[in-house]
Formats: sequence, C-alpha cells, structure tokens
Amino acid sequence: MCDTSQKFCSCRRPGIEEDHPHWTVRKVDRDQRKETGFLGEKIARRYLEEKGWRIRETNWRTRLGELDIIAEQDGWIIVVEVRTTRSHRYGYGFQSVDRKKQQQVRRLATQYLRQKHLDHHLVRLDVISILLGPTEEAVQVDHFEGAF
Repeated sequence: MCDTSQKFCSCRRPGIEEDHPHWTVRKVDRDQRKETGFLGEKIARRYLEEKGWRIRETNWRTRLGELDIIAEQDGWIIVVEVRTTRSHRYGYGFQSVDRKKQQQVRRLATQYLRQKHLDHHLVRLDVISILLGPTEEAVQVDHFEGAF
C-alpha cells in the first residue's frame, strides 16, 4: 500500500485504479478537463455561428492531433483553437497556446487543407479563450483573430 499523503505514488498494480486514491483523483481531473474543453468548444461554436460563420468541422482528428473548430467566413478557412478555463488562477486560456501547440495547429491545418482540396483558400489561425463561471456559463469570451 502506498502513502496516500503524497500527491504521486509508485503503486502501479493492475486492478487498483478504481479504488486507489491517486488514480481516482487523476481520472476525475482528466474527466473534468475533458468536460471543460467540450463545454468551451460548444460555446465557441455557438459564438461563431452567431457571427454568421459556417462551421465546416469540429474536433477534426488525425494521428498527429486534433483541430477544435474549422470554420469558413467570406472565402477564408479559419482554424480555431479553443482554450477554456474555470479561473484565471494559472493565467488566461490563450496564454497556454505555446509555440509547440502553434506548430502543431499549423501542421494539422496544412494537412486538413490538402486532404479537403482547399489549398487555394485563404487561411487564418485564431484562438478563442473562454472563462467559465460557477454555473458553467461563459463569463468571458475573447476571440483573437490571426493569433499566430
């Protein structure tokens, strides 16, 4: 048995994930992050649709990663990275789109455009940062057009 007072432990016995306090916390954290992200993407889609944008794809996946939202407006293809937080405790959502993430989004956008035969379109990469309130409503939505 591990010392449950420590944040991380070295127990990795098969079958203990469900009962083990550390594994349970990690699973809950992961589920919470996933739910937060899903909710943020839903809010971002609605925000863009209200602006008159046409949503082409959501959660477009390849083995290299995922593009959150791919939209179209006035002949432009716009790839939107959505970042959702429940507080500004660790900074604003858009601040977490680091250079590595930007490179990944660029690569995936290029792959998407080639696959869909949209190479001739103008392309823009945006970030939408969403802050959720205590009742999971959008308290703040910041849209950074041409963010990178």
